[in-house]
Amino acid sequence: GIRFLLLHPDILRTQLRAILRASVHGASQVLFPMISSLEEAREVRRLVEETKQELAREGHPFDEHIAVGIMIEVPSAVTMADFLARESDFFSIGSNDLIQYTLAVDRGDEKVAHLYDSFHPAVLRALAKTIDAGRRAGIRVTSCGEMSGDPYGAALLLGLGCTSLSMSPPCLGEVKDLVRRVTMTELRGMSEEAMRRPTGAEVRQVLLDALRPYLGEEASLG
Repeated sequence: GIRFLLLHPDILRTQLRAILRASVHGASQVLFPMISSLEEAREVRRLVEETKQELAREGHPFDEHIAVGIMIEVPSAVTMADFLARESDFFSIGSNDLIQYTLAVDRGDEKVAHLYDSFHPAVLRALAKTIDAGRRAGIRVTSCGEMSGDPYGAALLLGLGCTSLSMSPPCLGEVKDLVRRVTMTELRGMSEEAMRRPTGAEVRQVLLDALRPYLGEEASLG
C-alpha cells in the first residue's frame, strides 16, 4: 500500500518513472492504493509532479496530462471523499477491502467470515457517499473487486452512479448480458429503494425483486 511506498520513496519514484515513460506508448494512468488521508493524497501528487519535472529535465517524453487517481478502500477515505476528490482525477472503489474494513471482518477468519456482506446497509452508504463525492467534483468513479463481477453487485453499483466496473473475465458474460437488457432508470430506482432498507436481508430482497425479470425466477442472492 501507499504507506510502504511513502516510507520507501525511491521505490515509488522508480515505479512512477516507468509508468510515465510508458505513457507515451498508449493510454496510461496512475492509481494509488490504500490512501487514508488528504496528506497522503497530496504527497503522492507532489511526487508525481516531481517525477515529471525530473523526466523533462532528462529529455524523456511522457504524457503530461496522465490521470492520477486514488483507491477508496478504507472508511477514512470514504469520510474524506469530498476532500480527496479535489486532489484526484478519478476514484476507484476497492470493494473487497472497503467491505472488510467497514464491517471489521477478515474474510480469511472462518469465525467471522460469515459477517462479510456486500449488501450491508453500511456498505451501501459508503459506496453512495464515495460516488456522490466524485460526481459533485466532476471526476469519474470506477469499481473493482468481487462485487463488480456479481450481477447484483454490478447492478447496484451502476444504479448508484459508478461509471465503469472492473472484473475477472469469467464474470463478463453474465454482467454484460444484464447491462444490455436493463435500463439505467430501473437501476437507479432499484438502488434508491435499496438505500432505504435497514438490513442486508431487505436490501437483497429489493435486488431480487428488481432483477428477477432479467436473471430469472430461480435467481438467488447469497
